[in-house]
Amino acid sequence: MKRPGLIGVIGGVALGALTSAAVVGCAPIVVAAVSQPIQMAAPQVAPLPIAAINDHGLPQLTAQLEALAGVGQFNGAVLVARGDQIIFRQAYGVADVETGRRLAVDDRFRLASVSKQFTAAAILRLQDEGRLSVEDPVCRWFSPCPDGWGPIRLSHLLAHTSGLPDLMDRPAWGDRRVTPATLAELTRETESYGPRFEPGSRADYNNAGYNLLAEVVSRASGQPFEAYLQQTFFDPLGMNDTGSDADGQGHGVVQGHNSGGAGLVPGPVANVSIIAGAGALYSNLDDLLTWQRALHHGRVLSVAGYDQMIADHGPADQGLPEGARPRGWGYGLFTSDLGSGAVPPFHAWQIYHTGSWAGFRNLVSYLPEGDVTVIVLTNNYHQRDIVFLITQQAMAESIGAPFPTGLQQ
Repeated sequence: MKRPGLIGVIGGVALGALTSAAVVGCAPIVVAAVSQPIQMAAPQVAPLPIAAINDHGLPQLTAQLEALAGVGQFNGAVLVARGDQIIFRQAYGVADVETGRRLAVDDRFRLASVSKQFTAAAILRLQDEGRLSVEDPVCRWFSPCPDGWGPIRLSHLLAHTSGLPDLMDRPAWGDRRVTPATLAELTRETESYGPRFEPGSRADYNNAGYNLLAEVVSRASGQPFEAYLQQTFFDPLGMNDTGSDADGQGHGVVQGHNSGGAGLVPGPVANVSIIAGAGALYSNLDDLLTWQRALHHGRVLSVAGYDQMIADHGPADQGLPEGARPRGWGYGLFTSDLGSGAVPPFHAWQIYHTGSWAGFRNLVSYLPEGDVTVIVLTNNYHQRDIVFLITQQAMAESIGAPFPTGLQQ
């Protein structure tokens, strides 16, 4: 039997993955009893020690990236860390093709769907504090309960199993894509749709669900979603180059690009207001390393909350393309043995998420066995395969596995 390719594992994770589904009835359903919040010991979020830097520790990756950048096949920034030590940290190419400014290692990139882990962490942090439960019926937070929403719980939104249609699956998506919106407006639009399949019965990647989760964070915390993230995570951790661009102010983010016939061309207008909870954040290499170290080392969530975040909540029907490698559907994160999809293959069960939107393509991955973090941020949308390969090359060299030369198809 032919092994499914690595692209099949990660393809569809980016914003815009579409999966058809049967429509289910949307008659009003009696709302289940509200689950009682259980307060768990949430760690204090505090600044971490500055990571030690030895950014010339991966000679094979260095040679590969220099070769790719030299012929215009890679434009972005890469960081690799083993524990608290940075072993690779470099940027290549341009921040803006029209001005010619070169990328710097501290430049800010749009995270796209890498943002989802912050939304999920906010929900789990509020659970740790006893303000909600992931088993809450969604209609605890949205009243009156929209037709058909009775069986949907917050856990279904977190794991992409709610059955609600995604933004891209709706009529007039083209207009919505370019029209700014508030979370309240996005919520009202989503409330007009019922689930297309029984909640929990299948996985169907869903950005609209993460916008709803952002609204829940706002209602449970009593403050705007962006302010909650800033005050709960970014400020305490010293993540000074991370925030939300849902307000459309740009915030110093580099220009996104597409690959045109004559090279890079500026990407489309971002308008991340329509993905406020699903993909509106920006950050840079160093801040993302700070976040990865805090998240995976018990500085953000309780042990129980973190375990829920990385557990596989996916049903048997994962809604993946034919031949795709199965993955674990966590909350705002995925898990998979991504290394087995490289050529030559190696074993590396990783906790990861991709992101793609408006001229950007990213992958952030963490290998618990070895405590290795790989962050690849690019401002060229058309670098999917290169981003995947670079990530696995960095992982392989970091743990002493054979250096991959390609990806299985």
